[in-house]
Amino acid sequence: MRKIYVSADKRQQDDYRSVMDALNSIPEDYHEPITIYIAPGVYHEKITIDRAYITLEGTGERREDTILTFDDYANDIMEDGMKRGTFRSYSVFIDAHDVTLKNLTIENASGDSLTHGQAIALYADGDRIVVDSCRLLGHQDTLFTGPLPPKEIEKNGFIGPKQFAPRINGRQYYKECYICGDIDFIFGSATAYFEDCTIESLRHFPKEDSGNNSGQIQGYVTAASTPEGQDYGYVFSKCGFISEECPAGTVYLGRPWRDYAKTVFVDCHFDAHIHPALFHDWGKENARKTVFYGVGRCRKESGGGFSEKDNFVRELEEEELSAFSKEKVLSGADKCSSF
Repeated sequence: MRKIYVSADKRQQDDYRSVMDALNSIPEDYHEPITIYIAPGVYHEKITIDRAYITLEGTGERREDTILTFDDYANDIMEDGMKRGTFRSYSVFIDAHDVTLKNLTIENASGDSLTHGQAIALYADGDRIVVDSCRLLGHQDTLFTGPLPPKEIEKNGFIGPKQFAPRINGRQYYKECYICGDIDFIFGSATAYFEDCTIESLRHFPKEDSGNNSGQIQGYVTAASTPEGQDYGYVFSKCGFISEECPAGTVYLGRPWRDYAKTVFVDCHFDAHIHPALFHDWGKENARKTVFYGVGRCRKESGGGFSEKDNFVRELEEEELSAFSKEKVLSGADKCSSF
């Protein structure tokens, strides 16, 4: 396996100063696994990984030590007078299969979503993508698990690198990650399994804007767009859902970006900020009949069961939970065991 080294201060003569310089150094006809080791530091660059079998790994003792950051955002006006839009706002873009990110922080540093709108930290579009022990930092739309849905709802809503590309639904595995945001900050169409992750909801509306309305909705964790007929969407296993900023009952676990959204939580813990109804229907009456939203063996900070959940949310029976194991969710037709 080939190894490439990156350090912002060029610690060794052969080191690259930027991640993109390292990626661009790989010959087009090279198709073997490559690990790019990134020394601690802050790398302010917009990164695209469009080659298979690439691993980016931070070499610091902690994932906080190596930071890949950029600050594009949806409301930014481009040279042609159009807004940048969601799907050109990413800091890191994976457009390949068999890519691994490890021991890194990936950040969209544009700022609050009220001002800047959507701002993707990681745009992941490919099969057999692994994100291990990373931090994904943002506000609205922090993590996009591609592909895009087949059709956009608003004109020019999908402007970006994959607007006209075939929709190839891949599998993604997020292990021991920290992911934060406010509105729909985990969204997309992929089959994605989140294990032992910490998911933190940030406050969308400032305290001074909320007045006496302490129950004002502050966010939605997920917005799945699972295609009709796909076996799995999002599965969260042994994850903790926390918030230091949001009042009790002001964040929903999810809402359907498309009508066949699938999102399941198993052995998870919810702090008090999670709304007792658990999910929101986004005003889509038909979606209440077509989504698959479920919780199984989950716990609330306040204790008790989920009797206040909305009637389109399922509380899964013990015998149903085996269908949502990592092996079942991620194996796919190729019975892949690389996860």
